[in-house]
Amino acid sequence: MQTNPSVFRQNRIYFSGLLFIILAGMLYLAVNGKSAAFIALNAYHPFALNVFFINYTFMGDGIFALCLIAAILFYYKRKQQGLALLYSFLISGLIVQLIKNLVNAPRPKLFFEAGQYLHFIDGVSLANNSSFPSGHTATAFALATVMVMMMKDKSWQLLILIGAMLVGYSRIYLAQHFLLDVVIGAVIGSASAVVAVYIATNIKGIKRSIKKMHRLPSGNPAASPSAIQPV
Repeated sequence: MQTNPSVFRQNRIYFSGLLFIILAGMLYLAVNGKSAAFIALNAYHPFALNVFFINYTFMGDGIFALCLIAAILFYYKRKQQGLALLYSFLISGLIVQLIKNLVNAPRPKLFFEAGQYLHFIDGVSLANNSSFPSGHTATAFALATVMVMMMKDKSWQLLILIGAMLVGYSRIYLAQHFLLDVVIGAVIGSASAVVAVYIATNIKGIKRSIKKMHRLPSGNPAASPSAIQPV
């Protein structure tokens, strides 16, 4: 794998766009607040978008992620890329579940009082708790970041970023998460992917380093039992 500066330069469209999205989301939250930001982003619900986002949100689902990983590993035979996707999925998932259990924040359905102006789509099952952060968003950005970093054709960067963004927005559109949940999910997923790509592309070197550490003598050889001579 290239050095980190080289990786970010080659994928500057994706990472610049990602940074812009994160900063813009945090600024929007700072200006409008959690409730107002959600209501504004959840306000427009034409039928065509309802159908689209109900189905598209599964691009951030664990089942989709595992199917994609299996296809890359076993159908396309791209072991390194498949392992990077798997590692990013596992790392981001563990971090998300840890934070969810520690914070246990209410979801929009439970957060807002009954009768407030919200759009809940018929047929969409809504959870009550574990809102922060968004697991679907974390998974989508984990997969997207790995794909961008490891693919040779860099012309897909912007399209992949938009695809991951739409998964994040779908969680607000479907009243499953707040903007803050989505922004932090994107951060977790992207950071997990960078770590995963490093591990997958340097796995042999990491294994060699671990073996060398195991072969190092522990303590002073003179103090070992074999060095002690009988009197």
